[in-house]
Amino acid sequence: MKLPARLAAPVAAVLLMTAVAACAPQTSDTGAKEDAKTGTLRVWLFQEVSNKPKERVVDAVVAAFEKRHPGAGVEVEYIPVDTRAQRIKAAFNDPTSAPDVIEYGNTDTAGYVRDGGLADVSAEFGAWEDAKDTDPTARASVTVDGKVYGAPLFVGVRALYYRTDVFEELGLTPPRTQTELIATAKKIRKAKPELYGIAVGGAYTYGALPFIWANGGELATEKGGSYTSAINSAAARKGIAAYTSLFGDDNCPAAKCASMGGNATVTAFASGKAAMAISGDFSHAAVEAGKAKGAYAVVPLPGVTPGSIAPAFAGGNNVGVLKSSSHRTLAVDLMKSLAGKDAQRELFDAMGFLPTYTDVRSEAAKKQPFVKPFIDTLSAGTRFVPASPAWGRIDASLVLPTMFQEIVSGRKDVPAASDDAAEKMNAAFASTAG
Repeated sequence: MKLPARLAAPVAAVLLMTAVAACAPQTSDTGAKEDAKTGTLRVWLFQEVSNKPKERVVDAVVAAFEKRHPGAGVEVEYIPVDTRAQRIKAAFNDPTSAPDVIEYGNTDTAGYVRDGGLADVSAEFGAWEDAKDTDPTARASVTVDGKVYGAPLFVGVRALYYRTDVFEELGLTPPRTQTELIATAKKIRKAKPELYGIAVGGAYTYGALPFIWANGGELATEKGGSYTSAINSAAARKGIAAYTSLFGDDNCPAAKCASMGGNATVTAFASGKAAMAISGDFSHAAVEAGKAKGAYAVVPLPGVTPGSIAPAFAGGNNVGVLKSSSHRTLAVDLMKSLAGKDAQRELFDAMGFLPTYTDVRSEAAKKQPFVKPFIDTLSAGTRFVPASPAWGRIDASLVLPTMFQEIVSGRKDVPAASDDAAEKMNAAFASTAG
């Protein structure tokens, strides 16, 4: 299934990385001096909420790889997503302790290329048979200045999970607008104070962004390859106010929810502590493994007007080879094995990860009905973060989570907190200008 033309915007946004790729890397030259065909390859992959199914798929890929390459071994380490920035930046600067292959978020591409950490695998990707069926958005997520720096692993969007048993008991229907969503969450909390109406997190940036985008706000504006923060615009502030209104004793108490990130909101829903949550297709396995199994459904997150779908972040992860790898040929082959069609089929079955290949995603949609709300969300149009290496710094510095947390704690109001966030974003954009 091909992605609709409306997804051209995030594709174009990612391709804007060309403007920043020319800037000088911030790290030292970490190019490899050899290409060994034996030895141990180190791999860093992301730790999921429910990681065992992912581990089983990866173990099978590794076993096949090691059988294919006698004398080569693979060590896999699963690292926390929230601390990836520090660990990977350190790896870029210290080849002796760096892995050969890493999983990374598609928002990290521009920054990692600027830092000189990822290997250019354009030739290998171009000759790879599977790659011809990669959807345009996924392909763009590994492309900087026309060069390819990895292989897309999965595409991810978020939608609204809700407890069907709770809704039936209280006579509720899935909300059709964000105003209804907020009201429904508070009704549930009032009727069932042991539950969060909807689990939200002050550190859950990608759960908050649909509220900003649905209200007409943007993270930043771009002109001539330079970005300026728009997080303190009137429209963005309206979305910020809507999201932060969900923090409080009448839904998700700030004392408990202000520090929660995306994984924590998934855990709250899966464990039966929340009646709703904004979670991804990639959260399906974790929910199925929890107390909510058999008593939940998923619909697209509503927008501002009845029946509309809030723009979702065009998420997803990639797999890339480090420039410093002394096993480049083996590392590229392992990258292709981890991100190939067979592995993506297995990851979909195990984790619910949406494949990046158009043909494999069509197979998945026919096989599992739970995919439909996420594909509907993709079809309605998605958004991306600013295609600037500054975004990695903004994300790692917790600029937006700090803004949300200052608001929900009462330390600052929306105008003051958003002004401060805008100032920090603009400083980051200025520091990475090429």
